[in-house]
Amino acid sequence: MKQIVIVEAKRTPIGSFGGSLSGFSAPELGATVILELLKSQGLDPALVQEVVMGNVLTAGVGQAPARQAAMKAGLSEKTPATTINKVCASGMKAVMIAADQIALGQCDVMIAGGMESMSHVPYYLPKHRFGSRLGHTSAEDGIIRDGLWDVYNDMHMGGAAELCSKECGISRDDQDSYAIESYKRAIRAHETGKFADEIVPVKVRGRKGDVTKVTMDEELSKVNFEKIPSLRPVFEKEGTVTAANASSINDGAAALLLMSEERANELGLTPVARILAHASAAKAPEWFTTAPADALPLAVQRAGVTMDQIDLFEINEAFSVVSLINNRLLDLDSDFVNIYGGAV
Repeated sequence: MKQIVIVEAKRTPIGSFGGSLSGFSAPELGATVILELLKSQGLDPALVQEVVMGNVLTAGVGQAPARQAAMKAGLSEKTPATTINKVCASGMKAVMIAADQIALGQCDVMIAGGMESMSHVPYYLPKHRFGSRLGHTSAEDGIIRDGLWDVYNDMHMGGAAELCSKECGISRDDQDSYAIESYKRAIRAHETGKFADEIVPVKVRGRKGDVTKVTMDEELSKVNFEKIPSLRPVFEKEGTVTAANASSINDGAAALLLMSEERANELGLTPVARILAHASAAKAPEWFTTAPADALPLAVQRAGVTMDQIDLFEINEAFSVVSLINNRLLDLDSDFVNIYGGAV
């Protein structure tokens, strides 16, 4: 098995829903980071053997979003590309697939990541395929239908967060405090330049033709810490999950340049990290909130290390309650988890 290394990592700023990046499709955002990966390393696009990109909300995007992103970035028509949908874990699964390809010797140079433009998702008219009769009709929100709805329990994913909050005894105050700290960590990271190397500035053309550069995650400039405790619950009248302690609806893209260690050495490139192992885990759909607590120890075991040898952890903040419960289940010190903030 070949050793897998990460040579470079790039992402766009994260745009607000209907915000500064809303004029770009998901493939356009994906192309932005793919192009920057190549430019930053002076890499010939012809060396990239395959592209794998996660993209969940593909309605209206057009055929093969990952291939669109690859070709918009200047990669050859002969470069294979695959789009992955594993909902929140789509980008991560894309990286796992690419890592396996390299480990097995199928490829030596790959690009993998994720891209999404939630601002572009259309409304659906499912009953109009063959026309509608006299009377009112309705539309379905594609974001809810294909992105945020638990089809097994017929509820919004926020309902699962509320379930976790109740069953695990995680209070509204705990969730709000976590959200505030997540924002503060992200703001500090921006202010101290922690994201400077990874963020690709995106040029946005205004209505009058003026061009501005978006360089900072948009939500960070909008947060009002004083209002967070007074926000109304979103999913249940007496619930605990609010717009502030849940992840927001956004636009953005991120990607990694992956290689076999042998190929990176041949090209004279210095990796930033090595992928030792990965793992997936599944639970009952309504308990997706605790799945990381199963996947993480398995990945650590496969890597041949122990939990106490890990210095930093990154856990997706789908909701504040997700991070809080997994920190508890894994007995993690919050000072070493998501130190630069997260999805909340």
